[in-house]
Amino acid sequence: MDVSARTPSLPAPGETVAGTELVLGRGGKGANQAVAAARAGGDVRFVGAVGDDAFAPELRASLQADGIDTDTLRTTPGASGVAVVTVDDAAENTIVVVAGANDSLSELGADDVAAIEGADVLLLQLEIPVPTVVAAAEAARRGATTVFLNPSPVRPVPDALLDVVDVLVVNESEHRALGDAVERAPHVVTTLGARGARHRGPDGVVTEVPAPRVQAIDTTGAGDAFTGALAVAWRDGPVAAVRRAVVGGALATTRAGIAAPTAAEIDHAAQDFA
Repeated sequence: MDVSARTPSLPAPGETVAGTELVLGRGGKGANQAVAAARAGGDVRFVGAVGDDAFAPELRASLQADGIDTDTLRTTPGASGVAVVTVDDAAENTIVVVAGANDSLSELGADDVAAIEGADVLLLQLEIPVPTVVAAAEAARRGATTVFLNPSPVRPVPDALLDVVDVLVVNESEHRALGDAVERAPHVVTTLGARGARHRGPDGVVTEVPAPRVQAIDTTGAGDAFTGALAVAWRDGPVAAVRRAVVGGALATTRAGIAAPTAAEIDHAAQDFA
């Protein structure tokens, strides 16, 4: 669950600022990217966990409302994951994540593995224990499933995971934090904010894709909207997928909160952008 406050400016350390709005909304990078992929035209199943708190029914229902299969979304004792978000009037944000039930996802069940091995794409983040992420990626490789990794919240990525990642999706700060490890992935897609995105393929060729000009009001979730759209469009080729993803990410910034666009909205905006 995202607990979002809007303020004129982001607070400095030790500073208290007056907020102007408080919003509760579904969140989590995995959930956001699942919703973005579903809205972009993907057939999505979500592997994860919620707690048994008051947030859990709403979180489960919100995924189902976008047509996402939640048969592999488990319920565990305790709190669901929570993100505390501050958004300022310049559309910049800070985010604090409390893992909650996400930390309970310490192993995959047979249904989880079957879903992963039968998928076209596995889209991974680092909001669950890293050994579980590695196990999921290895299951995907056995099933010839393309493995996408968005290594966020950023942390060192073990060699066992890098060895089975096909597409690494990072922003500029994550790219810098991971250093040379980034170069081990066959495909690297780096988001560049308002400047668009960059793709580097296995042949070393780098392609920069500009983003459409939009009036941004909230950048929260824009990277997740980009990543979900990218994963669905990957079947059309890397550069075509990045072009579609930058449109999806840009559209997401024009709305408050987590608001990934639909496939029809991306289609319409892409025509204008072209």
